[in-house]
Amino acid sequence: MLYYLLRRLLMAVPVMFLIALIVFLLLRLTPGDPAQAIAGDQASPEQIAAIRDSLGLDAPLTTQFTTWIGNMLHGDFGNSLISQRPVLEMIGQRIGPTLALATVAMILTVIISLPLGVAAARRHGGLVDRLVMSLSVLGFSVPIFVIGYVLIGIFAVHLKWFPVQGYKPLSDGIWPFLHRIFLPGLALSSIYIALVSRMTRAAMLEVLREDYIRTARAKGLSERVVLFRHALRNAAIPILTVVGTGFAMMISGVVVTETVFNVPGLGRLVVDAVLARDYPLIQAIILLTAGTYVVINLLIDVSYALTDPRIRYQ
Repeated sequence: MLYYLLRRLLMAVPVMFLIALIVFLLLRLTPGDPAQAIAGDQASPEQIAAIRDSLGLDAPLTTQFTTWIGNMLHGDFGNSLISQRPVLEMIGQRIGPTLALATVAMILTVIISLPLGVAAARRHGGLVDRLVMSLSVLGFSVPIFVIGYVLIGIFAVHLKWFPVQGYKPLSDGIWPFLHRIFLPGLALSSIYIALVSRMTRAAMLEVLREDYIRTARAKGLSERVVLFRHALRNAAIPILTVVGTGFAMMISGVVVTETVFNVPGLGRLVVDAVLARDYPLIQAIILLTAGTYVVINLLIDVSYALTDPRIRYQ
């Protein structure tokens, strides 16, 4: 198993290098000049040229890339072109709300989607199955910002159960935190509830046809034990894969949710960085997001290695 995990870890190195190269080139080749954005519309060409020289933007692309990679390997992701603050410091200030939002959304996804998927598989072809599948199609079809505004209209404006917008960190207390994070978490989880419930249903339907399920029922085990202790456990690997990649997608796809609910996370920071052409900040956020995908995929590989004896003894 150690050899398998080491091999998977080494495979991540060229992936991260290619991502870094692609992001660097795309940002340099797209229209726009960060020096112009910093200098303002009234700046002279000489002032813009001086800013470009001070930022190192006049150097060849190969020099810029190798310098950036070298600094990054030493833990230096550079300073923001606009605020001149270290980008890691800026990301550190914003990553807390994003992680909190993604975690709450994933918890809601698991709590809601697993029972729905199991119930749909148990009642395959029946009313419950059709209802769950209809709700999953609705979750895939309706944009998150529409769901967000609907939730705000119902639960914040009409019923006044939750605030319209804003964020409170966990350090301010568990209740203020949950009171403000629940609606954005529910909105963000909507598409993943649809995805995980469909995956759970498909995996459960495949497992429920196996001989050991019929044997368990023949032994007189209750249907709840058969479904959750035997069937769901053996259907867990594809579900775990979707949940793991879904969590990474939540972290990288919170822009709309954070904008609708005014959550000061990474999503809004990305928007501000893109509008300002802040190369170091954009590059750092994208690389850290890619690193999150790599880590989560590695954890999924670990779960495969622990459950599959063919991998465990490699």
